Amino acid sequence: MDFCISIAGFTIGVHSLYDEVFDLCRDYLCREAEDFSVAVTQEDIDYERHKSLREAAYEGRTPVIYPDSYLETLSVYRKIAVAMPEYGAFLMHGAVIGLDGEAYLFTAPSGVGKTTHIRLWLEYIPGSYVVNGDKPILRLTQDGVIACGTPWSGKEQMNRNVCVPLRAIVFLQRGEQNTIAPVPFGKVYPRLIQQTYRPSSKDALIRTMELLKELGERIGFYELTCNREPEAALVACKGIRKGTKR
Repeated sequence: MDFCISIAGFTIGVHSLYDEVFDLCRDYLCREAEDFSVAVTQEDIDYERHKSLREAAYEGRTPVIYPDSYLETLSVYRKIAVAMPEYGAFLMHGAVIGLDGEAYLFTAPSGVGKTTHIRLWLEYIPGSYVVNGDKPILRLTQDGVIACGTPWSGKEQMNRNVCVPLRAIVFLQRGEQNTIAPVPFGKVYPRLIQQTYRPSSKDALIRTMELLKELGERIGFYELTCNREPEAALVACKGIRKGTKR
């Protein structure tokens, strides 16, 4: 089936083989002229299956046999992510919280507790909301950096079809005490690369690295050590907003 979605201010045409992609993207459907389009083949779906099996073997866990319809959703987003650097945007692994017209992205390796932390924000920081819980698009514009919601947002499916000015990226790690401190871009750059989708295309990869360096000049970076108590969200919010106040 053929349809258009709006992500990060771009209109993307999608040609899919199954309905699951359409259902996933319902809140992002639009009728504007396309900026670019993506189409999925059975070979693309097979690639996602093989990739999933390889990752399970590498991590020593029992593989999940996903249906083609689900694997197609992954393939669609992979193709979108490959195209985005040409338009000044890229996919980053992290959870984005919005508050009072600004956004903050929390990133860490899988299993550290990003979802737990942002749930504390939702419960204890009035007015906070989730822009995207797992795979947002970051777009660099003349006016600044914006964090954009996408339908691809983790198993919890926390997302909104909005774009919010991004003020900071926070590298989260677990600890007994709650502390937050600004860090220079050079210190976190290697970790930033690890949490960013890196296209296999040489040109797209080079452009992604250029965008990351530009990102480092335009927003703040923090390291947050936190536990699972409500104070973690309060400490993080106070520290970030104090440091990014404009």
